[in-house]
Amino acid sequence: MTDSSWLPNPYILALTGFGFLIALVAWLPLVLKRLPLSLPIVCIALGAGLFSLPQVTIRPVPLDYPEITERLTEFVVIIALMGAGLKLDRIFDLRSWAVTWRLLGITMPLGILAIALLLGWGMGLPWAVAILLAASLAPTDPVLAADVQVGPPRSGEEDEVRFGLTSEAGLNDGLAFPFVHLAIALAAVAGTEKTWFVEWFSYRVLWEVGAGVVAGWLIGRAFGWLTFHVPAETKLAKTGDGLIALSATLVSYGLTEIIHCYGFLAVFVTAVAFRHAHREHDFQVQMHEITEQIERIAMMVLLLLFGGALVSGLLSPVTWADAGIAAVILLVIRPVTGLIGLSGFKADMGEKLTLAFFGIRGVGSFYYLAYGLNHMEAPGAERLWGLVGLIVLMSVLLHGLTVTPIMRLLDRHHGRDPDAEEVAASARPHGMGQSDEQAEGEAGRLIARG
Repeated sequence: MTDSSWLPNPYILALTGFGFLIALVAWLPLVLKRLPLSLPIVCIALGAGLFSLPQVTIRPVPLDYPEITERLTEFVVIIALMGAGLKLDRIFDLRSWAVTWRLLGITMPLGILAIALLLGWGMGLPWAVAILLAASLAPTDPVLAADVQVGPPRSGEEDEVRFGLTSEAGLNDGLAFPFVHLAIALAAVAGTEKTWFVEWFSYRVLWEVGAGVVAGWLIGRAFGWLTFHVPAETKLAKTGDGLIALSATLVSYGLTEIIHCYGFLAVFVTAVAFRHAHREHDFQVQMHEITEQIERIAMMVLLLLFGGALVSGLLSPVTWADAGIAAVILLVIRPVTGLIGLSGFKADMGEKLTLAFFGIRGVGSFYYLAYGLNHMEAPGAERLWGLVGLIVLMSVLLHGLTVTPIMRLLDRHHGRDPDAEEVAASARPHGMGQSDEQAEGEAGRLIARG
């Protein structure tokens, strides 16, 4: 009989592993800053290695845990959406957000149409399933696209490419939902003569999009007033606690889902309105930092599980034909529809190509597929998960290996030194370059102004 008393308690092992995970969250971005390698690639590789150990018997295949998959991916996405909205320096108006409207109004619908046609004809999938996959694979992911997004608030890292990809990722996750519900509606009426268009368009499109925008704006304004504009002794900015951003995320998502509108869309709008309440306040930086840290931890947990799913047979149903379809979606459909959407836009060709190329697929795709499969009957769910998993893996590798050299080249093309931020950061003790005396003086002036 073997004495196993020396084996560590699984709970203690989990705590130790989580400690190492947090250390990696803090350390890896610094290590990978100049390398043609991204944090998601490392996380997936670590997950694959961890779940390959014979001692680890859990197999985190999404199809086996449909509810957990939907809820975990949902949480990661809404945190990323709040972070994306808080770090946008550009004031909202129709003209200055022109690149966003092009990517949302032209590129994304064309992408959904092209992917649906490819999957319906190329794979022979039912049209409802093809539309579900198209809606899942069309949005640029707000979670895994961090390396091509704008920098922290007031950092000055907001060129047209970074702004376009950040604002697109913030808004298109919410706008993909009508097409997910279209797929669900088509699946529900298949083989019947029930009408679906009026209800889908009036409720799922007009109401849920419109109410999501309005509710998100109102909640963002409310949090902005409580944080920055109530009397000095009681305003939330006095706490110095950036967790207020997490509160705004959860309240916005929860309240908007309660009234049955698109919570993803509302969270991003809440973040933009919250940022607009006092654009230059240092508390904006604190809120963004907290949000980013929570997002990175949640993202790493999810990607470790994705790596585990890969070695647990997630891709086993995928065929070589599916791999070809995945390549077409990433290398043809997104770049071509991106360039069509940007036709006539005032930017040089290098910027347009970068915007069109970095349509990163990731956590949002997992969420929409999980949501759709949890609300409709779809044949061959294993193959659907395999295809989406393959596309996300290919996107992580393709975009992760190219993002650093391409973005550094873009910075140099615009006359920016991509390493200047590191030099400046090492020379200042605080996030915004203030000394203790300056910070205290600024705080005193803010209090005096009430």
